[in-house]
Amino acid sequence: MTVSPSPRKRLFIRSWGCQMNVYDSGRMADVLAPLGYTATETPEDADMVVLNTCHIREKASEKLFSELGRLRVLKQAKEQSGHRMILAIAGCVAQAEGAEITARAPYVDLVLGPQSYHRLPEMVARISRAAGAVIETDFPTEQKFDFLPDSTTPQGVTAFLTIQEGCDKFCSFCVVPYTRGSEYSRAASAVLAEAKRLVAQGAREITLLGQNVNAWHGEGLSGGAWTLDRLLLELAEIPNLARLRYTTSHPRDMDDALIAAHGTIPQLMPFLHLPVQSGSDRMLAAMNRGHKADVYRRIADKLREARPDLALSSDFIAGHPGESEADHQATLKLIEDVGFALAYSFKYSARPGTPAATAQMQVAEAEKDRRLQEIQALLREQQDAFNRSCIGRRCEVLVTGAGRHEGQFAGRSPWLQPVHGLGSPDLTGQVVPAVVTAAMPNSLSVRLEGNEALGPPPQTPRQEKAAA
Repeated sequence: MTVSPSPRKRLFIRSWGCQMNVYDSGRMADVLAPLGYTATETPEDADMVVLNTCHIREKASEKLFSELGRLRVLKQAKEQSGHRMILAIAGCVAQAEGAEITARAPYVDLVLGPQSYHRLPEMVARISRAAGAVIETDFPTEQKFDFLPDSTTPQGVTAFLTIQEGCDKFCSFCVVPYTRGSEYSRAASAVLAEAKRLVAQGAREITLLGQNVNAWHGEGLSGGAWTLDRLLLELAEIPNLARLRYTTSHPRDMDDALIAAHGTIPQLMPFLHLPVQSGSDRMLAAMNRGHKADVYRRIADKLREARPDLALSSDFIAGHPGESEADHQATLKLIEDVGFALAYSFKYSARPGTPAATAQMQVAEAEKDRRLQEIQALLREQQDAFNRSCIGRRCEVLVTGAGRHEGQFAGRSPWLQPVHGLGSPDLTGQVVPAVVTAAMPNSLSVRLEGNEALGPPPQTPRQEKAAA
């Protein structure tokens, strides 16, 4: 018996927010591929449009409904021409506000939370059988990773891999525990298998993702629970995997073994995003962060002892409810003490259902603006200084493709800065030696030391021992 292939359909996915949403969007495309869906670059060409939303950024809902207004016109035009466009809303806004979405935009066909996208084929089938929206925002008893296809769409030279989801921390300002559920860690065997597939498809750098990625404690290869340092060591054994990163981390889960891994695993890049949010102990307690400012300072010191060239990135919130001028000054002091190569800072904005949203002593908008500007000015000064400090420095660049101009390549430094220089695009996927010649606000210019790649990734201590 011959099975006819599914008819070809076009899929457009737009992702907002974090890198995990980018990963999720890729996996949604993977589960829809057996139904005949292939990617298209514009919603005008699509038979199905998925908006993968993020609830972290300010005015997330307003941005969604603004986009839905434009898509409604496209959907109606499709129907008038005798075709159909399935319109789906996924991600954290869908999880938190599914009922409101269908009430305000009844033309939406499908609303699904981030734990349900493995069920997409079933949901699409249900839509084709009956009128009305399908909503899937429960937290399923099965884990979605157990139902995703082994095949993955190639991501290129740099790739994301989700190893942990959810959060048990319940920071006062954050919706993640309510939209992503409790912490869940994938088994080491599943992570390693996916990493090997990504490398086979051309990935040279993999970034491990999680809401609290350093809280990962998945089942090890021989049973028992591993921690992230053990997983990183095993991943470093994969041939042709040159670089490893992980994000986003929580200071409470930054233990000594993981800190030490930064000094012993050559593939682990010297750049770490470690959000602190505030430099005030009083505000850290109000935020339910579970650590003090000096704990963060000590972690930063330990990391730099383990890996002297390590650069830190962080997140900061200006004007959390109850924040005083003294609290704000304590944040500026922590920034000065620690020093950051990159950071993200935002004004506090209320998220419905979170404790901070109904807290007393909300800070005035004008005051939040002023404090944010002061934080950003100091962070920009530090970022510029870090980039300038790279001038004349020899570093290894992972070439990711052609640059914007003819004869130019693009790449990534060990510290995650975008890099460009003159060189052959044939170097894509190679790690090449270079010298930094200039620093721009958000990138570096480099000169290749030669057109030869550096060869295979550096050996881990285990590989060196085996070779001996």
